[in-house]
Amino acid sequence: MADIEKKPIGITETVLRDAHQSLIATRMPTELMLPIIETMDQVGYHSVECWGGATFDASLRFLKEDPWERLRKLRAGFKHTKLQMLLRGQNILGYSHYPDDVVEYFVQKSIQNGIDIIRIFDCLNDMRNLETSIKACKKEGGHAQVALVYTLGDAYTLDYWMNICKEIESMGADSICIKDMSGLLLPYDADKLIRAMKSATNLPIQLHTHYTSGLASMTYLKAVEAGVDVIDCAISPFSMGTAQPATEVMVETFKGTPYDTGYDQKILGKIADHFRPYREECIKSGLLDPKVMGVNIKTLIYQVPGGMLSNMVSQLKEQNASDKYDAVLEEVPNVRKDFGEPPLVTPSSQIVGTQAVMNVLMGERYKVASGQTKDLLSGKYGKTIKPFNPEVQKKVIGDAEVITCRPADLLEPGLAKFEEEVKPYKQQDEDTLSYALFPQVATDFFKYRQAQQDKVDVTAADTANGAYPV
Repeated sequence: MADIEKKPIGITETVLRDAHQSLIATRMPTELMLPIIETMDQVGYHSVECWGGATFDASLRFLKEDPWERLRKLRAGFKHTKLQMLLRGQNILGYSHYPDDVVEYFVQKSIQNGIDIIRIFDCLNDMRNLETSIKACKKEGGHAQVALVYTLGDAYTLDYWMNICKEIESMGADSICIKDMSGLLLPYDADKLIRAMKSATNLPIQLHTHYTSGLASMTYLKAVEAGVDVIDCAISPFSMGTAQPATEVMVETFKGTPYDTGYDQKILGKIADHFRPYREECIKSGLLDPKVMGVNIKTLIYQVPGGMLSNMVSQLKEQNASDKYDAVLEEVPNVRKDFGEPPLVTPSSQIVGTQAVMNVLMGERYKVASGQTKDLLSGKYGKTIKPFNPEVQKKVIGDAEVITCRPADLLEPGLAKFEEEVKPYKQQDEDTLSYALFPQVATDFFKYRQAQQDKVDVTAADTANGAYPV
């Protein structure tokens, strides 16, 4: 190894976002995060991923927390570490496209409230759907990282990945992430992919994968040797399974090599000690299901992410058709091919999975199609790498017009409308964005927040009047 240039590998810690999103459905409350921030801040992480993805929705819907308040508290605690978030491009953190003015305002407020690095992706790898987010991030002085959704298929050649890297660089992005949400990237393929991408771009390259298929640590090892700059890891109590490889294990793996992180295992040990009792609590309550901790090799056979598998299982159970599980799994690749071979990630994974279930249960392919299937085949999500199957497209949408432009070009500005609708509840600028993304969920939260504030005010007033002993 003497001839290898010394290049410490960077690590993004995911415990505050993707690790608990993957293992316990994004249910970790802010109060559990705050006591350990000071210790996490001493590690020297490349960044800490702590916001975006499903955290926004889950905070409002299940935890009755303001996600913006969480971000401000985390920012106040992390004095030396960059904070990172995940953004679904033109979908922001929702499931459909938003007008440019809403996207721009969301990016502006994210950075103002403390985000340094925004990882931006599109479920179809349609770069047009990332333009607005990248420009907005750069305008606000943020680091724009474009995430390529990794998937398999004969169209996804090394040339495809190299060309798209060049396109991302020309768009003004600061770095590239390979987002392998299903754990499909094999170790030796990672070596080839990283070397090819490195030959095509000067941008730093980060690798994000999940342990679902049991390959992730080996994949990281080969990727690091091939020159990847940063890897995503999770502190051990919330690592492995459907989350990421353990931070401490990867730190120890590269110790004494040219890739040595220099991180202190004693500090990492304190972080693990903080989260371990919470992990035990989650196992006892059933929030952490041991099923998600194992290796699911079907991920590699059918290229289906874990969340998509569980979704299909529940859909079949509801229809008393659990015996059709294997037939549905076999139908998934066929539907994906008809739909232009999109990567399977939110929301394309749900669209393909649901349609595969419908095709099998109906006994006739595309006899019934979901609204989202119609939108996808009408071009409302963007452009897929391959054309749609023309016969399927005709059967599903008939002679309806197919969009070929960037879908958001057809959307009217929406910020003024959301500002008007949120007026009765608005206490901060950011409330407009919470409402824009999740109108009903945000409204319920605003009512809850007001009720809590009224309760506190009443108690304080009664105390002041001597009604309660102080």
